[in-house]
This record gives sequence, C-alpha cells and structure tokens, in this order.
Amino acid sequence: MNATILIIEDEASIRTVARAYLEQAGFRVLLALSGPEGVEMARHERPDLVILDLNLPGMDGMEVAARLRQESDVFIIILTARSEESDRVAGLRIGADDYVIKPFSPRELVARVEAILRRRRSATLVVAPTLHFAHVQIDPDRREVTVGDQVIDLTTTEFDVLLALARRHGRVLSREQILDLVWGNDFYGTDRVVDVYVGQVRRKLEAAAGVPLIQTVRGVGYKFIDPAV
Repeated sequence: MNATILIIEDEASIRTVARAYLEQAGFRVLLALSGPEGVEMARHERPDLVILDLNLPGMDGMEVAARLRQESDVFIIILTARSEESDRVAGLRIGADDYVIKPFSPRELVARVEAILRRRRSATLVVAPTLHFAHVQIDPDRREVTVGDQVIDLTTTEFDVLLALARRHGRVLSREQILDLVWGNDFYGTDRVVDVYVGQVRRKLEAAAGVPLIQTVRGVGYKFIDPAV
C-alpha cells in the first residue's frame, strides 16, 4: 500500500512485533516511544495512520489522540490493555477510528490497518456531486460539510458516517448497515462504535443548525431527516 504507519508505544516487544508484521505487509513504519515524541513525529512525518498506546510516558495516549485530532484527520487505532467499555467509548469520542485490546493478534492488527486505509483510497476514487439539504450541504469530493456559511469540523470517520446516512436520506439504516457502508466487512469491533460516531455527528450538526438532523429509530437504527432541496 506504500502508506506510512506511526506506532506510538513504549513497550519494546509490542513495537517489534507490530513493526515486523506491518513492514512485511508493505508499510513504511515509524516508531515513537513517548507521547510528546509521537506528537512531534506525526507533525513532521504526516503518517497515514497512527497506532497509539494509551499508557505512555510524558503524555497520556488520550491527550495524544486529542492533539493529533486537533491538527489532522489522520486515522488512529488505539492499542491498549484497557478493556472497559468506558475507555473504548472515550477513545472513540476523542476521534480514534478503531480500538484494539492487548494481547492482540498481529495479523488482525494488519488487517484492521489495511481495512481503514482502503476506506480512504476508495473515497478518493469516487467523484460525486454536492448533496444539498435545507440546513446542510455535503461535498463528497472536498469532504466538506457546511451549515449556512459555517464549515463543520468532522473527523474522517464522522464524515463517512454522515455521508452514508445522507445518501440514503429518509431511510432508516441499522447499525450493521452503517458498519458495512463505513467500516466494511473487515471490521472486527462492536457495533457500539456506530452509536458513538452518530452521536458525535448529531451533536455537531445540531449545534450549528439549531434543529435535530439525525433521528434515532428505537430498536432499528438511524436516519438523516434534513429535508432535501
């Protein structure tokens, strides 16, 4: 794939194994041993994806993820021994795209990296017209969402979730359908990730538009309800 992967991890054995498998899969791999080093390396090297431990010296992984997300839309996979749902949800809300629990399968990690990067590659191959709604305009080519004159700051995955819903305006999509449309068949996690991302998109749109634009259909899924124009 010729993509660059930055691993921010202070445990040598994990760095060694992850790097070996990723390089064998054809990736360029960079290593950082602390939070501050990882943030600086991400700024200068502009990786395509970051694999991030949470328990890091110098700066907690959650803070690292927040700083990365403030500065770019780089894909982030959190790699950690923290298995509580609250930790997973917190990581996803910060803007992580996936969450891998230690101990992990190196082959599964590579598969997740490949699946996430395929999303970006496929998105660049599609030329699509701007979607116009009463409150929101969505430009798939520029990957830009506006409410009036205000550009809405969405992460890569948030944009993909919104686009999946908006392209099926008025239809209810189940969590499984959204997972398939956004994450693809290679997704290994729980459908709870859909709730987190839909919630984030809904809050951002409603804060700008002043009205709810994504509706929860209890027991079924979600639908985008902004009227088309």
